[in-house]
Amino acid sequence: MIKSKELIAENLTRGTGGELLLAGVSVCAMAKKYGTPLYLYDEDRIRERCRTYRYAMGDAFGEGGFQVHYASKAASFKRIYEIMREENMGIDVVSVGEIYTAMRAGFDLDRAVFHSNNKTDADIEFAIENGVGTFVVDGREELLCIDRIAKEMGKDGQVRVLLRLTPGIDPHTYEAVATGRVDSKFGAAIATGQAMELTELALSLSGVVLQGFHCHIGSMVFDSQVYLDSASVMLEFVAEVNERHHFMAKILDLGGGYGVRYIESQPEIDIAENIREVGAHIHAECDRLGIPCPIIAMEPGRSIVADAALTVYTVGSVKHIRGYKSYVSVDGGMTDNPRFALYRSPYTVTTVEREVGENAFPCSVVGRCCESGDILQENVMMPEDICRGELIACLTTGAYNYSMASNYNRIPRPPVVMLSGGEDYLAVRRETPADVSALDV
Repeated sequence: MIKSKELIAENLTRGTGGELLLAGVSVCAMAKKYGTPLYLYDEDRIRERCRTYRYAMGDAFGEGGFQVHYASKAASFKRIYEIMREENMGIDVVSVGEIYTAMRAGFDLDRAVFHSNNKTDADIEFAIENGVGTFVVDGREELLCIDRIAKEMGKDGQVRVLLRLTPGIDPHTYEAVATGRVDSKFGAAIATGQAMELTELALSLSGVVLQGFHCHIGSMVFDSQVYLDSASVMLEFVAEVNERHHFMAKILDLGGGYGVRYIESQPEIDIAENIREVGAHIHAECDRLGIPCPIIAMEPGRSIVADAALTVYTVGSVKHIRGYKSYVSVDGGMTDNPRFALYRSPYTVTTVEREVGENAFPCSVVGRCCESGDILQENVMMPEDICRGELIACLTTGAYNYSMASNYNRIPRPPVVMLSGGEDYLAVRRETPADVSALDV
C-alpha cells in the first residue's frame, strides 16, 4: 500500500495501482456495490477516537472526575448512537429528532445532555418525559420554562441543568462557528453580569437542580491556548459563585471544538496531549482559586467522526471554458455537503481509481443542483484525461455532511455505509424519490 501526499488521514492509503483505500477497503468496490454518491465511514476509526478522549480524560481527571459527550449533531443516525453506547460515551443532543434517534438505538438518555438556544415547550416536555439527563440552559426564559414544566409534570427538583455561559474568548475561527464571544447568540455573558443573574435565578428555583456551568468557544480550534483561557475564566466564575452564594459547581463542561485536518496545510492535533495540558492547567487553577476541581466534561463531535469518512461521487461532465476556468461536475453536491456554500470550507478532493498524477489541471468540482453556488471545492487538481463515469472522493466528510444534507431540488440523500474489520454494512439506506415525497398530502 502507498501513502500518497494528498491523503491527509492515516486511515487512507492507495493500493499498488493507485486505487484509493479507506481502512484497507477498496473505495471503488464500495461505490460499485452501493452506488454513488456514497458516505463511507471507518467505524474502527470512530471507536479509536472515542477511546482517545475517554482514556486521556481519565488520565487527566481520574475515575469519576470526567464526562465525555459525543456532540451528535456532527453525524446523527441510529448506528452512531449504538457505537457511542458500546464505547461508554455520553451524548450531546440538540433536538427532539436526535433524542428520538438515540432512543431507537437503545441509548440511556440519562447520559444525554440537551442543548439548543431555543427549546420549545414541546421539546422540553418530550425530553423530561423520556428521561433526558441534563439540560444545558441558554437563558432566562428557557430556565423559567423548564422550571414550570418540571413542576407541572411532577418532576419538581429532579431536572438537572447546566447554565451555558459565554466567557468572552475569541477562538480565531470561522465567524459562523465562533460561539464563545460576548456577542454570541448562545449563552449568558460573564462580562455583562448576566451570567451571575442567571445563576442566582437558577439557585432560587425549586423545579430544577443546578449542576454547574457550560461553555463552548467555537469549532475548528487548533490552538489549545483558547481552552486554557476559557477554563481560567470559567473557574474564576465558579469560585466567585461559591464565594457569593456558597454553591460549588459539581460539573464544568468546556464544550468541544477541536479542529481536524481537511487539507494538507492544516495541522494534525494530538488530542491526548491537548487534554493533558488542559487538565494540568485546570488543576493548577483550582489550587490557585482554592476550590475543588469540578467534574470536567467535554463534547467532541467533529474530531470523533470527521476523518473517519469520505464521500464518493461519479463524474458526469468535464467542461473547459477556454481562457477562463474548468469545471468537473459530479452526481452529488451541496445537497450532501453544503459546507463550502455555507462557510467556504476547505476539503481535499481526489481521484479514486488512480492517483491524480503530474499531468493535471485546476478545476472547480461542482454539484448537480440548479444553483451557481453548488460548489464542493475550488482549485482542485484533476487528471487531464478525467472523464464521465470516473470516481472521485471528497475526504474528511464524516462531520456535518450527512447531518446537514438536504433534499434541495428533490434530490434523495446518499446512504451511509460503515466499514469495520475489513467488512462493510449498510447503516442508512439510500433515499428514494418516494421517500422524498412521502410527507406530501
